[in-house]
Amino acid sequence: MLTTEFIDERNAAELPHHLTDYQALGERLARRGLDVERAVETLAAFDLAIPSWSLGTGGTRFGRFPGPGEPRNVFEKMDDVAVIHRLTGAASGVSLHIPWDEPDDPAALRGHAAALGLRIDAVNSNTFQDQPGQRLSYKFGSLAHTDPAVREQAIEHNLHVIEVGEVLGSTALSVWLADGSNFPGQMHLRRAFDRTFDGLARIYAALPDEWRMFIEHKPYEPAFYAAVVQDWGSSYLLAHALGPKAQCLVDLGHHLPATNIELIVARLLGAGKLGGFHFNDAQYGDDDLTAGSIHPYRLFLVFNELVDAARDRLPDFDPAYMIDQSHNLKDPIEALLQTVDQVQRAYARALIVDRDALDAYQEANDVLMAERTLQQAFETDVGPLVAEARRRNGAAIDPVATFRASGYRAARGEERGAVAYAPPQSL
Repeated sequence: MLTTEFIDERNAAELPHHLTDYQALGERLARRGLDVERAVETLAAFDLAIPSWSLGTGGTRFGRFPGPGEPRNVFEKMDDVAVIHRLTGAASGVSLHIPWDEPDDPAALRGHAAALGLRIDAVNSNTFQDQPGQRLSYKFGSLAHTDPAVREQAIEHNLHVIEVGEVLGSTALSVWLADGSNFPGQMHLRRAFDRTFDGLARIYAALPDEWRMFIEHKPYEPAFYAAVVQDWGSSYLLAHALGPKAQCLVDLGHHLPATNIELIVARLLGAGKLGGFHFNDAQYGDDDLTAGSIHPYRLFLVFNELVDAARDRLPDFDPAYMIDQSHNLKDPIEALLQTVDQVQRAYARALIVDRDALDAYQEANDVLMAERTLQQAFETDVGPLVAEARRRNGAAIDPVATFRASGYRAARGEERGAVAYAPPQSL
């Protein structure tokens, strides 16, 4: 249904209009002294990871509305990710959550992914909820728990995730902890943090040489008074103390309202501790909405910092790009196609910022012209740049339209059934 021939056929119908738009945009950018070809080449090399837990309908605590053809197992999830990668040319990674998507045969899953042109990205541990048959509960925490036996269980789980990840070909462990308290006095704030560091140090010591540990912060939920790893400062303290393989992961939904996320990105870049991103968007809290759907300018400003860091060749600059979304109303594949497109557009806008002009305006304290330089890039329709990068990768000029024309979802509905497996909601 989504063969190279089908995508080429769809692209051929759109190609004349696309090339006209691309040429016109190239001419406008050239007049501003910008190299459109270099921007397209950079975009074509961009790649991110799809989370395995996002391929089914996520739902909320109030309900879930499953759709047809949701994947029933992790192998079928790989099939769906391959469709996203085929249509965008920019989603070859899969980030797995253990035990949600732990395969019985990790080597077989790795082979299946490779056959589809995919790679296993970061593996994610789960000590934020109890699993069937689990001996001890994480109700009052995991690595921060007062009971050494619970802490040991959490450590052992992370070590197991590393072992599975090695077989899968992963090179990163992502750790998000729900540990915290709901009421003043419930938890000794300093001791809980110290216990968390001690547990992470044990896990860090077991990392293979080429691996990284991503420490993810979140201000609240399910801990509504004091989360142990509440903010980027907490994650930085842990990562700095652990060592060079430990870095901070920035989830765009894991911040309090009005937080300047691009400033956090800049600080972590300067400290050499930016590990990567979970892309999503939010209106109120950790909403896990489609990236760029609420705050597209903020997404652009984040990429502005990343492009600037790449230009300055900051040491150890190698952020991991991942998506972390929950889809309750949209078709999951279509929502992920939309997110990849929005992330690519934010990146493209950052690539066409006139950085020499911006530097000059900043040095001269010309506030208006510095801001205008960013706004000029953001307000540019970069769709033709992104579409051209996809076309050169053999992907679709219009991924969503091509996906809908393929009939993939209807065919999977007949094969898999109307109500299939769905992962727990992402956190």
